[in-house]
Amino acid sequence: MAGMTKIESYLMDLDISYQELSPTSFYIDDPDKGLPGVVASLDEPIVTIRARVMRIPAGKREPLYEQLLRLNCADMVHGAYGLDGDDIVLVDTLEYDTMDKREFEAAIDSIGLALSKHYGVLGAFRDRA
Repeated sequence: MAGMTKIESYLMDLDISYQELSPTSFYIDDPDKGLPGVVASLDEPIVTIRARVMRIPAGKREPLYEQLLRLNCADMVHGAYGLDGDDIVLVDTLEYDTMDKREFEAAIDSIGLALSKHYGVLGAFRDRA
């Protein structure tokens, strides 16, 4: 892919701190904007915005999964919680060709809001070391 992707130009326009991982993948680490460790990547035709939330705990899985489903249903504007290996992740997808800056910003904002708003709720399920 030649030149700057829409993703990078939107990150720059929105003044979001990021590092380029590859020409089509960006690591966002902007705690001031509520975006710690978020990855935005392009695998045409899909843009994926993804954040690792926490490890799946050894116990209390059924109540945790129920809580995640409830949050997905009632409290997520964009994206959803999911499982990836031993991790709980927050993921949103957008169509690259039709994505505009407002749509990208709404997806990023939704993930940042969910990470901060659900921190306490999901933190109660974390394994204590």
